[in-house]
Amino acid sequence: MQRIPFLPALLSLAFSASMAHAQGYPSAPITLVVPFAAGSGTDSVARAVGQKLSDRLKQPVVIDNKPGASAQIGAQFVAKAKPDGYTLFMTTNTSHSANPSLYSNLKYDPIKDFTPIARVGELPFALAVHPAVPAKSLKELIDYGKANPGKLSYATPNSTSLVASETIRRITGVDMLGIPYKSSPQAMTDLVGGQVQLYVVDLGSGLGMLKTDKVRALGITTAEPSPLLPGVPPIGKTVQGFALTSWNGIFGPAGLPPAVVERLNSELQAVLGNKDLQDKLSQIGFQVWPSKTPDEFARYVADQLNHWGSLIKQAGIRAE
Repeated sequence: MQRIPFLPALLSLAFSASMAHAQGYPSAPITLVVPFAAGSGTDSVARAVGQKLSDRLKQPVVIDNKPGASAQIGAQFVAKAKPDGYTLFMTTNTSHSANPSLYSNLKYDPIKDFTPIARVGELPFALAVHPAVPAKSLKELIDYGKANPGKLSYATPNSTSLVASETIRRITGVDMLGIPYKSSPQAMTDLVGGQVQLYVVDLGSGLGMLKTDKVRALGITTAEPSPLLPGVPPIGKTVQGFALTSWNGIFGPAGLPPAVVERLNSELQAVLGNKDLQDKLSQIGFQVWPSKTPDEFARYVADQLNHWGSLIKQAGIRAE
């Protein structure tokens, strides 16, 4: 009879190898992949968090923007990366909550192909229109859209913009056309230029423009008004049943050594607890909201996957 190695011995060896790896980690620069363009809200958060994390780990944290295909390019890259802790992924509900319901041939699994490390926080979005649109409130916009079917178009550079816009379209019955974009800055440029009339934009990339007369903010996705946009009411106050939150977090490829995960989570807890960082991120509307443990974040990711699946189904969006 073939002898089977003792399981406790195997587990002990694996744990020892993981600990040895963690004790020398990191010994080289870390790449933090962002699946959106430079200048996007997630990019701004990644650069702020990455700098603080670099200070604590005593190694450079290099931001690598891999935009395109609704965060799929960046997600696929990280999913195939070596699970050694030197390739990390700061992403959002786009890649890990919405895409599985938006794309029928997704080339990564948001649960199986990644190791959750820590939730970072949430980012409000605002519904903005071009000044040529004769609407000073969301109700006026809805009335205008119903009176002029097919005349309104909206930009969709990410899943939050898409699902928010489609949810508003479904609930209100306004006939408007969605235009896909590769990046948030590009979408805002076309809104300012009048190529599209509506855009549900993240405050991280759009706040500066929202405070000018080049666009007009009519609503915000959060349940309560934001002090960053005084006088702009929550969308849910006008569009009954609208409820949407955009979250942000950090992952590694599947199979990341547990000791490395614990080290990164511990350092990120310290980074996200930094008052200066919180204040800096609050200036772009980002609310720091860290998970306490990797397991808590994993449960949150699974819950959000189900939640966004329901939102997309209710909005009547069909998978491509």
